[in-house]
Amino acid sequence: MTTTRNGRGRRMLTFGAVLQGAGGHIAGWRHPLSPPDGGLDLAHHIRVAQTLERGTFDVVFVADLLAVSGAHLDSLPRTARSNTFEPLTLLAALSTVTERIGLVGTASTTYNEPFHVARKFASLDHLSAGRAGWNVVTSVSPREAANFGRDTHLEHDLRYRRAAEFVDVVRALWDSFDDGAVLRDTAAGRYYDPAGLHTPHHRGEHFTVRGPLSISRPPQGHPVIFQAGSSEAGRDFAARDGEVVFTAQRELAGAQRFYADVKARAAARGRNPDHLLVWPVLAPIVADTEAAARARRDELLDLIHDDVARRLVQDTVGDLDLSGYPLDGPLPEIGETNGSRSRQEQMVGLARGENLTIRELARRSSGGGMIIGTPETIADHVEEWFTGRGADGFNVGFPYLPGAAEDFVDHVVPELRRRGLFRESYTETTLRGHLGLPRPSARPGPEDRADVGAESGAESGAETSEAVSR
Repeated sequence: MTTTRNGRGRRMLTFGAVLQGAGGHIAGWRHPLSPPDGGLDLAHHIRVAQTLERGTFDVVFVADLLAVSGAHLDSLPRTARSNTFEPLTLLAALSTVTERIGLVGTASTTYNEPFHVARKFASLDHLSAGRAGWNVVTSVSPREAANFGRDTHLEHDLRYRRAAEFVDVVRALWDSFDDGAVLRDTAAGRYYDPAGLHTPHHRGEHFTVRGPLSISRPPQGHPVIFQAGSSEAGRDFAARDGEVVFTAQRELAGAQRFYADVKARAAARGRNPDHLLVWPVLAPIVADTEAAARARRDELLDLIHDDVARRLVQDTVGDLDLSGYPLDGPLPEIGETNGSRSRQEQMVGLARGENLTIRELARRSSGGGMIIGTPETIADHVEEWFTGRGADGFNVGFPYLPGAAEDFVDHVVPELRRRGLFRESYTETTLRGHLGLPRPSARPGPEDRADVGAESGAESGAETSEAVSR
């Protein structure tokens, strides 16, 4: 058994949804039912989050990139990807207008420090009464390096070594206070028990962090760890530290292989594989009929500007400039790329095999991950992947918002409930409870209790107690 269970102990679906302003599709901001300023419209985000909570989703998820998403002025000004909220600021605001849904945000282990991240997510967990989750990323864009005084991006395996140590330090900081160590005993004048405060004193390859954290232990013990990565290093990291892992599998067979692989890696590390949930991406467009759903998709694809269409193909198929080629003409001959060769082969093979124009290839590329259909056919897809052990749930990226989310909640969720696959209502209050994940017990790292006790009247007693959670 994995994931959330109902009263009969049955395996149940879990769902997250990505908050992406006016939607996840590159042209979503141009959709007539989406707010063009959705990226910075708090009321819009509140509406979407409350819709998803009405649908008993487990999570709202805010992705992040520490740079402008794209550097090409032919296409960047024609997208909404460069105008977004910082994740934890938005999630803190949403914590005040939601009650049960989990709040998951991205924070990079390459361009942050463990103390900052530990404190922010512990704060969000307290603000939300136990609904916080951290999406751990190592950052992939070299443009991020330039924003932090670095000439080059850290090498792939080095980023993952740093990430593993980063997570270890964050967890040790979350365990700075024992559960119940904060007493707030006004009669005795004792705010916390010094014996319940632990100083990690971490010194490793990448970080030296003394601690302790200046906030009490999060309600969940540790906010839930989310992660995405399909490389060898990424899968090993998921098996070691991940509790929910995102994946972009397109075919069920590939999803099943990925699912089995990361579960086996987790088991090999002594973990319960049921405590590592696998969430493929799902991008649904729902309508009453298949034809109406296809029409909605085509309406969205028609909104892709020519410059954006050209860039979508150009950045995928290789190192070439397509500006001199007509969009409604064939793809020219392509040389070997320094980028993803498997992706190049896939795209070029598709273009040649189906005789697609550059525009048609762009439309196929931007809409290729969408699942189009009626509530029943969308539910069929979800059920097949779930019962076939290709997924424990899904990370839903709605192509446009709020309409696509409302359609899913109002029509697909009831169908999944009728099939006994998804909860009728929330039965737990924390994100860990929703996902069927255990609450970690305190696991103090190396510490010097005598040192902490000696400082309790000075640094620990004077400074830490002032900042401990209210």
